[in-house]
Amino acid sequence: MLKSVPRRARMALAGAAIGVVLLALTWYLSHYVAVVRRLDVNILLGFAQLNRPRLDRLTQFIASLCDPQWYVFLAVIPLAMALARRRPRVAAMIALVLLGANETTQLLKPLLIAPRDPVWWSPIAQASWPSGHATASMTLALCTVIAAPPRWRPAVAATMVGFALAVCYSFLELGWHYPSDVFGGFLVAATWTLLGVGGLSSYEARRAIPPTVPGSSRPAAVTVGQALTPMGALLGAVGLCVGLILLARPQPVITYARGHEAFVLGVAAIGALGLLLAAGLTLMLRRG
Repeated sequence: MLKSVPRRARMALAGAAIGVVLLALTWYLSHYVAVVRRLDVNILLGFAQLNRPRLDRLTQFIASLCDPQWYVFLAVIPLAMALARRRPRVAAMIALVLLGANETTQLLKPLLIAPRDPVWWSPIAQASWPSGHATASMTLALCTVIAAPPRWRPAVAATMVGFALAVCYSFLELGWHYPSDVFGGFLVAATWTLLGVGGLSSYEARRAIPPTVPGSSRPAAVTVGQALTPMGALLGAVGLCVGLILLARPQPVITYARGHEAFVLGVAAIGALGLLLAAGLTLMLRRG
């Protein structure tokens, strides 16, 4: 029976199962393990102490892009891309993933309320896990990768994961969520996306539906190097920005990093998870 399931579907569904396990583990650790709860607060403190009026205006704008009134318009982008490529089944799957992921997060919030270490400088709602903004931004990023033409996917993945990380770093600086809420939101988004990819691949295989537009030639495979190069470029750009900041203000930056080691760890961990999800999906879809 498993042999009749396409390899991509097996990979996607296995990834979704792992996502569910990691989601449960993240929730438990962030709510019931004291050292993780303290780490959550310390990472958030590092974000909060970046507080500056000019920075707040910028982060408020970036974070607000995933507020419902704006997100509705952004969600049209992957749907329009899929329909423009004459992929109505992909568009339907994307719509289901966007709706399912965001609704799942809203359902989990009140169901999974548990004690958190208090944040005295910026009270956070008890029902904050997982983050709705993190779910929305990463779901949009992954769905846009799916909707893009194969040759564009690596560049789209790098661009969209940069968008998702910018949104999450912004609302953390504003003190809206604990960092572990971001991990939860990313995992909800990834799980739903992989379920969508696996379900669509299985459906097309059972119905013997070609996975490409009827009458078109199969898209050329994107090599692993081509798939990962834009991610490397994104990391290089981030490294360049950090280097320029260090050159401009070496002492304050080094002092801040030494005094907020948990913050540096949290920034790196959130970025690594975002890059891993986008790069993994790009590699999974690199043959069209």
